[in-house]
Order: sequence, then structure tokens, then C-alpha cells
Amino acid sequence: MKFKIFLSFFLLTNHLFAQNKRCEEFGFKHIQMQYQGDTVDILIKSKKDEINILKPLFLFCQGSLPIPLMIKYDSLGKQKIYNVFPFNPDSLSKEYHLAIISKPNIPLAINERSLNSDMTYSDSPGSFPKKYIERNLLDYYVQRNIAVIKFLQRQSWISKTKLIVAGHSEGSTIAAKIAFVYPKVTHLIYSSGNPFGRIISIIEMARVMETDTATYAEDAIKNWEKIVADSNNTIAKQGDSYKATYGFSIPPPINYLSKLKIPILVTYGTKDYRLVSFVDYLRVETIRQRKKNFTFKAYIGTEHNFFPLKPNGEINYDIFNWDKVANDWREWLKMK
Repeated sequence: MKFKIFLSFFLLTNHLFAQNKRCEEFGFKHIQMQYQGDTVDILIKSKKDEINILKPLFLFCQGSLPIPLMIKYDSLGKQKIYNVFPFNPDSLSKEYHLAIISKPNIPLAINERSLNSDMTYSDSPGSFPKKYIERNLLDYYVQRNIAVIKFLQRQSWISKTKLIVAGHSEGSTIAAKIAFVYPKVTHLIYSSGNPFGRIISIIEMARVMETDTATYAEDAIKNWEKIVADSNNTIAKQGDSYKATYGFSIPPPINYLSKLKIPILVTYGTKDYRLVSFVDYLRVETIRQRKKNFTFKAYIGTEHNFFPLKPNGEINYDIFNWDKVANDWREWLKMK
């Protein structure tokens, strides 16, 4: 994946930020809690002046990589911060309190000069933090996020009438398993996820890029053999450990999704080659099985982050569709 290009456009919107400002001064409530000895940072986005108004919780599970929630940068003598959510959260915050959770053992806020070129955080040259690698696991995220949900739902301003869990990319698998194991989830939004798991996405992207002299997919399958043989290994400098890749692959999310009875919205780009065929299969199967709790929304001609492709196959970063996607989520929730 070309993360540098992807992330530079994934973090489009920005807000003014001064070093001595608190989160509340640019629209977020910052909450900390302890989970298994770790400090967990939670940001809450609410409609202005409505943080104490009773509303349901909307938890957004972000995608992969150790990326701080607040990335500061300098512009014309001022400090700014990239948008925390990939979409503008203002429309959803009219009905919900939106929550997003930091990556384990990754700073909440940091200047982009201290990050790698792809906006990831390393605590030494070329290495992600060891404690992050050890916790960068599906089951850790699921249980930690459920602990956060329980903590937030004890707050006087969180309504228990609804609990929406949404996830994008890696976050979609986390969200799906949360909905499967935690019965208080009332609505699931599964966005740009592969229902057949991470390893299938890795192989599928390798197939797209391979040639008769570059057998990337065959190499990926050989690597999967190593992962299966050593599936509890949590050692890695960058990227995912064997245990992380195995956990996000087996069992595949389709196992969770097919057993859920709650309303599920599946959103995906039809040019997202790593997963589109598998989401289409899920769609065909839900029709065959006459499941009425699934809604599918395909964004024609768009890739993993809903940018359209140019005729030559390049991503057209001039057309930003994330806000449209978030608004579609909001409209679906109104009907469900």
C-alpha cells in the first residue's frame, strides 16, 4: 500500500491549533481511562455546546497503523491540526456523541515533524513501539473498545437507547467483532472491509500488482504459511506481527456478520480491488438467504477511501467523497 499518498489525503481537513490549547478549544472532549495498565485516550466530538445533552454513542473504529489522533503542523506561522476523523463529524454530531480511541501506546498529539513520512509514530528509527506491536491485535482492540463503551455509557450525557459502532478498513473488522460479542450494539456500519479477512486482501492486492516475473501473490501465500506456523508471534519492527495478521484473518469477519440480527450498513468502493469481489459475494449471499438486516451502498468507481479513479487508473484526490459517505451513514441511521 502506498500509505504516504493515502494518508496525506486521508487527513484533509484542518483546524487552528495553538500549543497551549486544550482539546475542548477546538471541538473535542478529551477523556482518559485505564485499561490493563494502559492509559487510553478518548476524543468525543459533540455538537457545539451540547456535550452535556443526552445523546446516543457513535463509536468510530479507525483503520490500521500507529497514527496519533491529533497531528500538528506549522502553516504561515501558526500551528494547525489535521482532522481527527476522515470525515467532517458535524452532521453526525447533531444526533450522536462521536467517540474515537487512540492507538495503544501512541501519543494523542504530536507534531508531524516527529512522525515518519506516512504519519506513523516510531519510538526509534525504523521501529514502531514494542508495546504498540504487542497490543495491535484484534482481540485487544475489541475488548478495550468494549471497556471504553461501558465506561462512556455510564456518563450522564450518553443515552443507552442506541449504540452505533462503525469501522473503516481494519476498523471494520474490529467493529464487526464488537457487534458480535457485545449484545448492546444496536447498529453496525461496516465500511471498506473484506468479509473474508486480511490475508485475502493482501493476496488480492498482490494479484493486481504481479506480473509473470513478479509473483507477489505467491510470495504472500508463502508468507501466510509462515504466519500459520507461528501464529502467536508478536515480534515486528513495522507493520503487523504474525499474530496480528492471523487474528485479523481467522476467523474471517463473514463469520460474525452472517450471525448478526441487528441493522448492518455495508459501504464500499467498487474500485477497491482488495475487497470488492468479496463484498459483492456477501451481498449476493444476503439476498439469497433473504436477510433483511443488511443494507449495501456501493460507491461506483471509487477506491478504498472513496476517491474516484481517473481513466488511467490513478486516484483522483481532487474529489473528496468521505463527507458524502458519512451523510449516507446518517440518513441510513435515521431510517433504522
